[in-house]
Amino acid sequence: MDLAAKASLLTQKIQELGSVLVAYSGGTDSAYLAWATHQSLGDRMLAVIADSPSLPRAELEAAEKFAGEHRIPMQVIRTSELQKPEYARNDSQRCFYCKDELFTTMEAARARLGFEHLAYGMNADDESQFRPGQKAAAMHGAAAPLADAGLTKVEVRALAREAGLQIWDKPASACLASRIEYGRRVTEENLQQVEAAEAALHDLGFRQVRVRHHGEIARIEIARVDLPRALEMGALDRITAAVRGAGFIYVALDTQGYRSGSMNDALP
Repeated sequence: MDLAAKASLLTQKIQELGSVLVAYSGGTDSAYLAWATHQSLGDRMLAVIADSPSLPRAELEAAEKFAGEHRIPMQVIRTSELQKPEYARNDSQRCFYCKDELFTTMEAARARLGFEHLAYGMNADDESQFRPGQKAAAMHGAAAPLADAGLTKVEVRALAREAGLQIWDKPASACLASRIEYGRRVTEENLQQVEAAEAALHDLGFRQVRVRHHGEIARIEIARVDLPRALEMGALDRITAAVRGAGFIYVALDTQGYRSGSMNDALP
C-alpha cells in the first residue's frame, strides 16, 4: 500500500476502537497516534502520560505542551515500576515489567473512566526488534493501530510532517532506564544522573544523544553527523565537564555514534 492508503487504514483501525485510552509519551509515534485518534474520535479518546522517575522532566513538559497546543484530552498518571523488584533488578525483561505496570494502571483508569480500549504507539518496524514490552501490551489487549496499518517509523514521520506537526522530526527518546546497563540496579539516583548528563549535552548543542550508564563510566553516544564536532578538543573538554558534573567519574565517547537499543548488544 502507498502512504495514503495506510493513512486511510489507520483511520479505520482507530474508528473501530470506538473509545480509547492512548499511551502517550510525547515521542513521534505516540504523539502522532494521539493526534490522529483525537482527529477521528474527538472526546472519545484520552492521551495518558505515565509519569515516573524514568521519564525526563523535559519530555513530560514537551508532551504536555504538544497536547495543549492541539487540544488533545490528556491526563498524567503515576506509575510505580521502580518499586517492583523485577523491574529494578534490570535484566533483559525490564521493559516487560515497565509496560505491565503501565497497562495495569491504564486498565484501571479505562474501567473507571468508561473507555472501551487501550492503544499504544508501536509501529511496523518495532515488530522485528527486541521489545519485551510488546508482550505486556498483548497481555493487556492493547491495540497498536500504527502497526496494524503497516506504518513504519519513516512513514509515521512523513504523515506527521504532512499534518504540520512539529514532532515529525523529533529525536527518539526511550525511557531513562534503557540507558542503564543490564544487571545494574535501576535507582532514582542513576536515572537522575543520566537525565542530568543528557540535558547538559543538549545544552551543548547535541540534539541526538544517549548517556549509557556503566557505573562510574558514562558511555556517550552522539549522532554520527555530530561526531566531527564532538571530536574537536575543545568540545571534548566541554563534554567531559558536562557529564562529570552529573556524577560520573569517567567519560567515554562511543565511536559508533548514536544507535537505538545499543545496550541489547550485550545480550546473548
